[in-house]
Amino acid sequence: MEKSLLLKELSMNVHKTIRAVAAAAVAAGVGLIASGGTAGAAPFNHFHARGHALFVETDASSGNQILSYRRAPDAGSFATRGTGATAAGATADPLASQGGLALINGGAELVATNAGSDTITVFAVEGTHLTYLQQLGSDGQFPVSIAAQGPYLSVLNAGGAGSVAQFRLVGGFVDPHSAQVRSLGLANTTPPDYLHGAGEVGYTPDGEHLVVTTKASTSSFEVFSLSGHGQLGTTPVVTAADNAVPFSFTFDAAGRLVATEASNSSVSVYAVRASGSLSSLGTVSDRATALCWISTSKGYFFGDNAGSGTVSSFDESAAGAPQLLAATAATAHAGTTDSAVSPDGNFLYVESGGAGTIDTYAIGATGSLVQIETIFNLPVASEGIAAS
Repeated sequence: MEKSLLLKELSMNVHKTIRAVAAAAVAAGVGLIASGGTAGAAPFNHFHARGHALFVETDASSGNQILSYRRAPDAGSFATRGTGATAAGATADPLASQGGLALINGGAELVATNAGSDTITVFAVEGTHLTYLQQLGSDGQFPVSIAAQGPYLSVLNAGGAGSVAQFRLVGGFVDPHSAQVRSLGLANTTPPDYLHGAGEVGYTPDGEHLVVTTKASTSSFEVFSLSGHGQLGTTPVVTAADNAVPFSFTFDAAGRLVATEASNSSVSVYAVRASGSLSSLGTVSDRATALCWISTSKGYFFGDNAGSGTVSSFDESAAGAPQLLAATAATAHAGTTDSAVSPDGNFLYVESGGAGTIDTYAIGATGSLVQIETIFNLPVASEGIAAS
């Protein structure tokens, strides 16, 4: 009962805060002028100078699209030929996940989830231009997250019982006949409830395990082992999270799992054992609201707080325990959601689905964040971001 009340309070607080901040932003005229630019523009001058590109998924139920940016005149829009959808109860984060849009094969291809049509779409990437390659079924309901490692690509389906489907990559294409599907054994709806669906899928850096977060459904990590031939184990090893609502994760330089847990806005670090079980090395809260998304660069970790509209920063002790570096490393916009780091590790891009913005920050050598610019006028309640 106590856990149920905690989750209910978390949900109410997130929704109230997002609406309040969004209303304040509208009243203040936020969303009209980008830093260093003109009305409604998205300069992204550092992209132009360095040849980088940024991709964002709209998740629109009328037709999902990928928006690409280098600088405002170069912005493009590419249809996925699938449809987006919104998790039940979600406001700023329609997929309620991390990794809904992913660059694979060293950035040569971009894979998008189409939660409304239960498909994924693969594009070839050339700068900011995308070329449609293929679309295939996700072998489940409501796909929300993509992960790739070597010749394998996995899709996390958050609807219903939940599942992961692992495919083989062949020459930049996904072989639709190679799927290995494993159930997560959840008891959810389709679309899933945003607090109770699965949050992210990802391979460990050594490629020996596939990790899934199951949020409040079980508040645990489900870890599938992979054989030397890429065969997924039939059942996962399940480890309870340190705190309720494990949402997203990344890995540190030692291959340890660094995860967000939204119930008390915390980051926890786990060692991944050969068996697939996880061993906790510690947990720390940023004392904000709804820390759900996480990115890493230069040995630091940056968490996005959906209810606070802020970004917090963390590092680790010598033993691998998480340490709060700055409770508010940066202030973003309403409904802060997903984020991505540039391949050179120098820039952090933070998407705010509640306000329809992306904030760009330079990452300092000590983990500091300095805001460079903001892109406005993205579709509100869009989610999924990748940087090349």
